[in-house]
Amino acid sequence: MKSIRELEHTAAKLRLEIFEMVVKAKGGHLGGAFSVIDVLTVLYKNVLKHDPAVPDWEDRDRLIFSKGHCCLALYTILAECGYFEKSLLEKYSIDGGSFAGHPEKDIVPGVEVGSGSLGHGLSLGVGMALAGKIDQKNYKVFVVSSDGELNEGSTWEAIMSASQYKLHNLILIVDYNKYISLGPINEIMKLDPLHSRLESFGWSVVEVNGHHMEDIVSSLESLPLSSEKPTAIISNTIKGKGVSFMENVPMWHFRGPNQKEIELARKELHEAL
Repeated sequence: MKSIRELEHTAAKLRLEIFEMVVKAKGGHLGGAFSVIDVLTVLYKNVLKHDPAVPDWEDRDRLIFSKGHCCLALYTILAECGYFEKSLLEKYSIDGGSFAGHPEKDIVPGVEVGSGSLGHGLSLGVGMALAGKIDQKNYKVFVVSSDGELNEGSTWEAIMSASQYKLHNLILIVDYNKYISLGPINEIMKLDPLHSRLESFGWSVVEVNGHHMEDIVSSLESLPLSSEKPTAIISNTIKGKGVSFMENVPMWHFRGPNQKEIELARKELHEAL
């Protein structure tokens, strides 16, 4: 188990690694990777039952990274945990490389499913959680979703199914940064009041500050919230968190920084270490 300070330092280090990958590749989904990296750090360091030496260990907890376009965050935390050498991250987004713009199962160790075609991750999670319940396994299934995916009908079908089957072993974490590719989500397809909507579908729901380590740890280490219901964690985050001029700015959904932006961002990211 890592201390709060250790978790904060790891997340700050991973933000810098994410940024350097984007600089080298001349593009990437920085905004959503920065918003979710704190939660991923807590999950992989303090919560998930997993073994990097045996990625397909039968009794592991499953993590479905449904917001696959933000794979920079997933790649860096997997490397940090020892699923593969960090030097391999230099092969992100290059011809012949293994680290594509969306994560691919059986190519990158630790990746449970290929994802990024948004709206499918929770349905897969429902299937895995139901299988675990039928087989009387004690693993948990975590699905890390973007808020934009909740615009998809398939996601709400999965939400209904999870409640119907009382999948207490299923945890949905919504990276609620409130922006999608073109702008604020509530100006495109409103989700609020998200908390009460999820509760009305039969879920136990809690909201956390997705950048406050104590808050994240407290919520994730007390799971499941119910023995009869699936759990939804609404992680309130800031898109582009960690670099002031990127925060809540839609153009940083996917972009490569220019030289001036590189220098400014590096300064802020180093100061956070």
